Parts: sequence; structure tokens; C-alpha cells
Amino acid sequence: MSEKPSDIAVRAWARLIRAQQKLLEHVEADLTGAKLPPLGWYDVLLELQREEGGCLRQFELCEKVLLSKYNLSRLLDRLEEAGLVKRQPCKEDRRGAVVTITASGRAMQKKMWPAYQRAIEQHFARHLSADEAEQLSQLMKRLIDSPG
Repeated sequence: MSEKPSDIAVRAWARLIRAQQKLLEHVEADLTGAKLPPLGWYDVLLELQREEGGCLRQFELCEKVLLSKYNLSRLLDRLEEAGLVKRQPCKEDRRGAVVTITASGRAMQKKMWPAYQRAIEQHFARHLSADEAEQLSQLMKRLIDSPG
């Protein structure tokens, strides 16, 4: 027997999705207005920059940025073409690839951060008190950590 979500839960779900879409649209618009690449580029560059040696296996990167393999592969094509990352065959598994951030990629990630930081403040953080932001963070963590 399947449980039906309450009307309150359905409303919260819809608002969560709408809020995410609206916030991402604002961030993308701000990055475009600053003549910077899309947020997906920042996400990939940040995850690589955080790693010692600046590299990850492509499947590991896919897990961190939450893009589909197809979308990540196309995004990596564009990042590589722009000189921000390089891909090389994995020594342990020739079918896999290792993605490494380049010096230009590190510079681009640093260049993008101020515009992204302003967008987070303007479109998200200023609408919440510190306590509300912490509560929201804990609620989202509970959903992320949930087994399903």
C-alpha cells in the first residue's frame, strides 16, 4: 500500500523546485551579465580545484557535480576546448578518463567566484536570517542524506 503525501508536503515540494529553478535562473543571468561562463562550468572547475593535484576520474566528477554522464561529457568537451581542463586516459582503466584543471581553469574559477558570490547574496542569503539559513541547510542535509 502506497502512502499519499499530504497537501502540505506537495506544496513544499513544488515550492522547493520552483525556488531552485528561480534561483538558478537568477545566478545564470548574473553570470551572463558579467560576461562569464555558465554555472555548470564553475561547478566542474570548483570540484577539480578542490582536489589535491586538481584532477578526478570522470566518473568521480560526475558524482560530485550531479550531471548526467552525457551532459558532463559535453560540458567537458567545451571546457577542454576553452583550455580550462584537460582529459587523459586513466592509467588503471584505459576506458576511463582523468580530468585535470589547468592554470587557466583555476583562473576562471577564481574570476567567476565574485559574481557567483554576489548572486548568492542578492538572490538567496539576504532573504534569510542566519538561523533560517541554518535550519534550511539542516533540512536539505536530511533530504540529501536520506536513503530514499
